[in-house]
Amino acid sequence: MVKINEREVDYRFGDSGPKYLMRGPKIDFGLVKLKPEEDFPAHYHNEVEESFYILEGEIHFNVAGNEFDAKKGDLVSCAPGESHYLINNSKSDAIAAFVKSPSIKDDKVNI
Repeated sequence: MVKINEREVDYRFGDSGPKYLMRGPKIDFGLVKLKPEEDFPAHYHNEVEESFYILEGEIHFNVAGNEFDAKKGDLVSCAPGESHYLINNSKSDAIAAFVKSPSIKDDKVNI
């Protein structure tokens, strides 16, 4: 069993970026917060599927060359090998929950 409150974990860049609430053994779960004009660099995973559920705001995605905006309530799922890039083009913060499965360390490939 795992129980954690998201306030117990820091975002990677202080007040934004990703933060993991759980890593493994089978899935990774976390939040990513993007400030206005902040992005998360393009990358893909060799074996991991990564899904994002928008909790607040709007995030612009480029998934394998397909560009679109995702808003609160939208789910975006990226298959292994599909490159994905996220940017907040709005004037307010955006937050998404993410799930990665399976949990494989060092499966991310930066583009």
